[in-house]
Amino acid sequence: MSISKKNAEGYPDPTAYAALTAVHKEERRGARSYRLLVYICSPFAGDMARNTERARQYCKFAVERGAIPFAPHLLYPQFMDDRDKEQRALALFFGNVWLCKCDELWAFGEYISPGMKMELEKAWKKGIPIRFFDETCGEVRECSKP
Repeated sequence: MSISKKNAEGYPDPTAYAALTAVHKEERRGARSYRLLVYICSPFAGDMARNTERARQYCKFAVERGAIPFAPHLLYPQFMDDRDKEQRALALFFGNVWLCKCDELWAFGEYISPGMKMELEKAWKKGIPIRFFDETCGEVRECSKP
């Protein structure tokens, strides 16, 4: 969940932000059934078959850690053509909309593709926590800026 630092009129509201963030954290601690919604960020273009299998493994890893994974590069290529520039741009836009609904972004692998870079920058701008993992799902680092 992304909590805005601004009020409905677009003005900074640090008091409300701090209060809502505290409530959100408390709800997460108290609710046993709560699961983080995590955005899975990993390469897709290039070796699409290999990268699709890896994305599946990353989603399984997230489920094993008690999270709800969302990997747009597993969903949208089923009915949109990643090689078509307009469809790819639309799929990236759809993914960014979903990203803003997620609690965290988990980035996998050593290589950061252009699409991943856009997702990482969007998460950073929106204040969404970013965690980095290697290809074997070992956590590499946690940061707030890519």
